[in-house]
Amino acid sequence: MRRGAKPGKIGAIVAHLGAAIVRGEVAPGEALPPEHELEARYQAGRGVVREAVKMLAAKGLVSVRPRHGTHVRPAHDWSMLDRDVLTWLRGGDGLGREILLALDETRAIIEPAAAALAAERATAEDCARIEAALAAMERGQDDPAAAIAADKAFHLAIIDATHNPILRSFRGVIDTILSALFDITVGVFAGNLANHAAVAQAISAREPERARRAMEHLLGYTQQHLLSGSLKPARTDNDKP
Repeated sequence: MRRGAKPGKIGAIVAHLGAAIVRGEVAPGEALPPEHELEARYQAGRGVVREAVKMLAAKGLVSVRPRHGTHVRPAHDWSMLDRDVLTWLRGGDGLGREILLALDETRAIIEPAAAALAAERATAEDCARIEAALAAMERGQDDPAAAIAADKAFHLAIIDATHNPILRSFRGVIDTILSALFDITVGVFAGNLANHAAVAQAISAREPERARRAMEHLLGYTQQHLLSGSLKPARTDNDKP
């Protein structure tokens, strides 16, 4: 195998098996094919197959027991905030309503408190980053990819502005949640700009409770549209054939 091919082969196997698991092609409790069958199917060596299975196990999709094989774990054991798992769950029809609402509920637990902390602790540089992201959102209203990128930058800048090392460690988790949700909610993006501006203004004014309420209102707007069931995944330039 040429240099550099093995990581690509491992990733391809992980993606194929992972997608098959989340689509239900292998039911919880069922065993994956034995190693020799996977080696033949993917034309890969034993080490490559084992590394791929190890990665699936790290994502909570399978359990590996010596002499008992590799079995699919129930969905409640999956690492739902793993970017790959969310991507596979999205599949062709997008994330299910239940998952979308659970992701939004998680935001509602974290982000209002983060906005309040940011209002107490944000530096001038933090406020400038939040304002810059807001300005980018306003400029990107007609470009879904630009709007999503700017919206993520706005919310992540608020997480950073808390200066709480534990909250900041959630940055990757928040990024993953936002990536999943914003693909759906970008269609109603423009209507939520004023709510984003209200959050930014409260943080700059050093008013924690006002920032908390503004963030709750912002998230309530998103939740209202998610509950309506009318939103569809955006088609960005990256999706075009």
